[in-house]
Amino acid sequence: MLNPVEGEIFYVDKPLRWTSFDVVKRIRGVLSRRTGIKKVKVGHAGTLDPLATGVMTVVTGRATKRIEELQAHTKEYVADIRLGATTPSFDLETEVDAEYPWEHIGREQVEAVLQRFLGTIKQVPPAFSACKIDGKRAYKMARKGKEVNIKAKELVIDDIELVAMQLPVITVRVVCSKGTYIRALARDIGEALGSGAHLVGLRRTRVGDVGVDYCEQVSQLIERLEKEEMVLPEEMSGQK
Repeated sequence: MLNPVEGEIFYVDKPLRWTSFDVVKRIRGVLSRRTGIKKVKVGHAGTLDPLATGVMTVVTGRATKRIEELQAHTKEYVADIRLGATTPSFDLETEVDAEYPWEHIGREQVEAVLQRFLGTIKQVPPAFSACKIDGKRAYKMARKGKEVNIKAKELVIDDIELVAMQLPVITVRVVCSKGTYIRALARDIGEALGSGAHLVGLRRTRVGDVGVDYCEQVSQLIERLEKEEMVLPEEMSGQK
């Protein structure tokens, strides 16, 4: 029996082009209807960009107090990086703004460059991100064409390896700390290889010990929430 007020944790495989808020909104809608509570507390532990898929942790009720703890878990990603071209957002959200040679790049060079990013590194987050500058979201400023200056942040890359190489696209597996922008990592890898780069595909395959195989599709979770028994607010008050 589910208890959305006391708190539940759901793991979903976020669909492509959905925002993290889209997922939260759908789940909140079902829970509100089932429990009769207009504003059921629902949140998520770690934003995934619309163009990314994979493990997303959704929490409800009192479990939302655990968001910071859940966000701190190590994350694993598989990223497709297109060499030889850059975009302002470092991914496919914006159009290519510059092109560079990539024919000089070989497997050994890529593998050697990736090792430079192991351990504690400093990374400048993308201008097209949710980082706040003077209380304003960076992406809102960037979309208006305003100059965005974001300070470098310290983070940890626990593991990074080349999974596949079909130039000009390379596929990389990354295990990293919270706060890592894989888009910014793609930018930095491109620069280190003497060529621009941007992210063309991203899948979060693990959060902590939870792999993507353990996750439900959003449609599956919604169907389960529609059918499964729930502890309602009046039943909780009757237990006290």
